[in-house]
Amino acid sequence: MTLPEGLEPGSRIVVRYRIDGPLPLTDALGVLLSKDAESISVQTKRGVVVIRSSDIVAAKAVPAAARRRAQRA
Repeated sequence: MTLPEGLEPGSRIVVRYRIDGPLPLTDALGVLLSKDAESISVQTKRGVVVIRSSDIVAAKAVPAAARRRAQRA
């Protein structure tokens, strides 16, 4: 699958993609760093994830993360 139109580097996205292991799919949530015909790179909280285009099952833009509320005393 290819990325939907309009997803450009700097966009916040979620990508569901295939992996090896007992659970065959996982998600990456973060900022799209780069994309080309072979792969995409997503900056997540845990670091940069490189995903082959052929492993992408679904992808979409998501809104900015909500701000955390201050804790009550």
